[in-house]
Formats: sequence, structure tokens, C-alpha cells
Amino acid sequence: MQILTPNTDLFHTQRKLFTCSTITSTLIPTKPLSVSTARKTNREHLRNLENVLKTSSTSTDNHDNNVSSRQVKTTTSTSTLLGGLSLARIWPHMKAAVDEMSPRNLKRLQRLLSKSSEERSPKNKLGSNWRELHGSNNWAGLLDPLDENLRRELVRYGEFVQASYHAFHSDPEGSPRDIALPDGSFKATKSLYATSSVRLPKWIDDVAPDLRWMTKPTSWVGYVAVCDDPREIRRMGRREIVIALRGTATLLEWSENFRPNLVSMPEPKPDPSDPTRPKVECGFNSLYTTASQHAPSLAESLVGEISRLVDLYAGEELSISVTGHSLGAAIALLAADDIAERVPNAPPVSVFSFGGPRVGNREFADRLVSKGVKVLRVVNSQDVVTKVPGIFSDNDNNKQGQNRIMEMVERNNPWAYSHVGAELRLDMKMSPYLKPNADVACCHDLEAYLHLVDGFLASNCPFRANAKRSLRKLLDEQRSNVKVLYTGKSLRLNRDSIVDNGDVLPSPSS
Repeated sequence: MQILTPNTDLFHTQRKLFTCSTITSTLIPTKPLSVSTARKTNREHLRNLENVLKTSSTSTDNHDNNVSSRQVKTTTSTSTLLGGLSLARIWPHMKAAVDEMSPRNLKRLQRLLSKSSEERSPKNKLGSNWRELHGSNNWAGLLDPLDENLRRELVRYGEFVQASYHAFHSDPEGSPRDIALPDGSFKATKSLYATSSVRLPKWIDDVAPDLRWMTKPTSWVGYVAVCDDPREIRRMGRREIVIALRGTATLLEWSENFRPNLVSMPEPKPDPSDPTRPKVECGFNSLYTTASQHAPSLAESLVGEISRLVDLYAGEELSISVTGHSLGAAIALLAADDIAERVPNAPPVSVFSFGGPRVGNREFADRLVSKGVKVLRVVNSQDVVTKVPGIFSDNDNNKQGQNRIMEMVERNNPWAYSHVGAELRLDMKMSPYLKPNADVACCHDLEAYLHLVDGFLASNCPFRANAKRSLRKLLDEQRSNVKVLYTGKSLRLNRDSIVDNGDVLPSPSS
């Protein structure tokens, strides 16, 4: 077999054509060329040089000792020559480009950008630890750094909410026939509807008849699902009931969002003169408690279904997880409070919310705590929705020794809101893929939230290098907010995948 050895004479001949500049440490041709032409020529030269210096060896039965020794000598001299050449030192900009375009990074990017990528973080057996992940200790020690099992659970809850968005948009005027749950071990048992008390003029429907679903007083907002897979029940340590609620979609829901005054919650013997009564945002309460002519309120429908499931699985270890995004996160708090209050023998109730606004005053937050409801809010620091409504109260201001006058003003202020529960704070700027100045929509986007959760290690650590969540949905919906470097690679990788693989299935998280 012939052994390829570098033609050093040819290398020295070509090397004479170049001089090394000590100022820029870049190979510069002796003939004046344009900057772009010079860079292109340098890249081609270095690429060809590395190809020439590579050795190919294939073992055969007829090799003798002389050939073997010559092969070792050639390999040694080649590696020494490459090491001495130090391409990164001669061309400083080349190192970053080589690292970025290395086979390992390209393979990882291709996996993350692929439309057919279904790789996910592994599910560990939770066993008796499920109560801690469900908030029995208010997630102490699990948030910063973020526990790997809690990370996977949060992504799973977010995907339940994504399923509610997809189901609604598949049939916004009616009731979705099929809810494509992200977890095949769950089955949907109940569709949920919310009714607005706001009424719009009839002429609005005449102006835009194709968008009549935007002005319907009653709309599909989510579903109840229960785990019915014995293997998954054993893995989780209990049978789980999930309530998933989507965010704002219709015009009337937007109208309810802009009714920020606080209203008292129903109580057996209310005292209107008591300023310390639990109060919640008027619009959120309206959507949760208003009934239509043909359907009960969301509150009645939800409490009835949860009561039925608790009776059906009496004797089993159960948990109730309420999850929602944006408006759904707000209604999730009202639902959790209602379930803990009205469902007999209710199992542990926890709320996992994404991008949720403030919902009520400090007394409402205290009421949830007194009922044993656990709340974990996932918050993006750049998301303005998590900072509204309200002007005074927040948990940061509720410190011991607060001025009594300020406390009195706060309690009598109709906009004195307070957040509830524990908080997992994320930062858009930590993502290597998203622009640091992403717009408001991207900062509130649910897929952006799940992307940040999947990559979060701790507040003082960079983005997780082995994050497995596909970037396809993020690119499809927030392309203008993704760094140009990755949008370009996405286009190239997709063109290659179309040529090589044909049509591919969408990402499971899309």
C-alpha cells in the first residue's frame, strides 16, 4: 500500500509566496489584494494545507517492518509540523470559527435545529421524592441551582400548557375534538370553558365576520387530564391530575385583562368594611366565576370534575398540579384556591405557572398559604407581564418593620397587588441563541420560557451546554429574536436535511 507523505518541497515553495505580518499575525500575499479576496484565499490555502498534511493508513497483510516504521515517522513529523504551524496563532480569528464549526458543535446544532429531533432529558424515578418536587418544602434548595428532576417536571408542565394552545387554535370557534397531549401516559377527561362578563357591540361581528371567535363570550381555555399508565404512576410515585390552562387569545379575554381593580372574594360571612379581606383582580375573577346561558362557570365545571376524579381514585395516592401561562397562570391560582376550599378530601395542590401576572393582594397570598396550596412561579426577568398589575405591593416590599402608614395605604389601595409563592427567576440574556434585546413578545413567549428552563443551571452559571430541547419551535415563532448566526445555520441545515431525508416530522415540543 502506498503511504501519502507531505510534499515539503511544494510546501516551502508556496510558503515563499507569503510573508508574515507581525502587526496582524495574518498571512498576507505579496501582491496587493482586496480584503475579502485575501481572506478567502487564506482560508482555501489553510484548508488545502491541512488536507495535504493528513495521512491515510490502511493495514494490509503484506506490510513489512520498513513500511510500518516509515508510517510512524511520517505521522510523527506531520503532527509536529501541524503543532508548530499553530494556525490559531497565525490567524487569530480562525480559532473561534474552527471551534464553532467543529464536527461536535455542528452535530449538536443539527440535533437541536432538526425538525425531527425528539431527544429529551431523561425521566428519573421520583418515588417518595415527588412531594418535595411538588413543593412540600416550598422548593427549598431545588431552585438555585435547579434540581435536574424539577427541571424536567417544569418542562413537562409547560408542554401540557402548549397542548392547550394547540388544541384551541385547531378549533377556536368550537371545542377541540382531540387534545394532543405531550405525554402519552395521560388522558384528557374534561374540557374547560371560561366566560367573560364583558359585552361588545354587535356591529363588531359585522365588521369582521371571519374573526367572530374573537368576540365570543365563552371560549375553550384548557382541560383536565389524569395519568392512567401504571408504569408512569410507579415512576412518579402517585397518580397525578393535571389542569392545563392557556393564555389570552380572544378580544374579550384581553378586555378582562384590563380590569385591574381588586374585588373581594366570596366568603361565608363577608365584612365589606374589613380592608384585610382577600381580593383578586376583577377581570380574572370574572372569567373564572361567570356562567353562560348554556354552560356553567369555569369554577363550577372544574370543581365538579376534580371532585369526581378524587372519588373515582379514592384510596390511591393522588396529587393535583395546576399549570398555566400568562392569563392561564392567573386563573390557575384561583382554581387552586377553589379546589383546596371546596373539594372534599382534596389531595396536595400545587401551581406551576409561567409568565404569570399578579393576581391578588397580600391577604389572598396568605389565604393560599393557609390552605396548603404550593405555588412555583417561573419568571423571565425581561417579561413585563410578571410585573403587572399593581403599583405598590410586592413581596420585596413586605419586610419586617415596614412603616405603619405605608402598610395602611397599601391595604386600602385598590391596586395593592402581591405575588404568591416561590419564584424561579430566569434571564433571557443567559441564552446563547437569543438576542439580548429580544422584543416583548419573545420575552413572554412560552417556548422561550421552556428554552430558558431547559438551559438553566444556576443564577451564577452559564447556559447548560448539554440542553436537549429542540430549537425548531423557537426559530419558527421567534426567528427575528434568534441570533443571526443560528438562523443562518438553521437554513443551511434544513436545506441539507431536505435533500438527504425528505419530509420530516415536527418537533414534539412544537
